[in-house]
Order: sequence, then C-alpha cells, then structure tokens
Amino acid sequence: MNKHNNNPSVLVELRRGKDTKNVSKTTQIKTIFEYLKKVTTTASMVSEATGIPQKNITRYKRDLEKNNRLWEVEKKTCKRTGFKAWYLTTNPEFAPSINQLKLF
Repeated sequence: MNKHNNNPSVLVELRRGKDTKNVSKTTQIKTIFEYLKKVTTTASMVSEATGIPQKNITRYKRDLEKNNRLWEVEKKTCKRTGFKAWYLTTNPEFAPSINQLKLF
C-alpha cells in the first residue's frame, strides 16, 4: 500500500475560526472531498481539522461512497480517538482495486 499523507494540518485553514453551523451542505461536502484528496484520515480527524460536525461527515461519507467518490483504505487506530477506525480518501490513486463481477 502506498504511503499516505496523514498530516491533518494540510487544509485546516479551510474551516479554522469559521462558524460551521451556517455553512451549506454543498460547502461542507466540497470541504470534506477536497480535504480527503490530500489527506488520508478518519472521520474524527476530518471533523477536528475542518470544524464540520462528525455526524455530518458520516452522512456525507455515505453519499460519497454510494457515488464511488470516497473509499475506506485501511482500518487502524485513529490518532484522535484511540479506537480502530477506517482511514478515508477521495484520491482515486489510493482507491482499492475491486476485481469483482457486478451482478446487478
């Protein structure tokens, strides 16, 4: 597996000091998507870096996964929570290759 950039400070400036309660859904999805293009990290770490509530990130994660725009790359201990969690990316370079026939 390729080495990922796990530096959560890469795009922190996108949300630092801003009120995210009034930020639109589209803006939040774009922020998450762009952040995960550059950093492979957990939802908790994305929340901390961007200021977007984790509940929102979980919802957008599901939507991005359904559209094949976000992938879970490996499950390991989250640096923020200390629990096992999926590290996420929207970077197609790190998307796991699936060689499975689709039945539907």
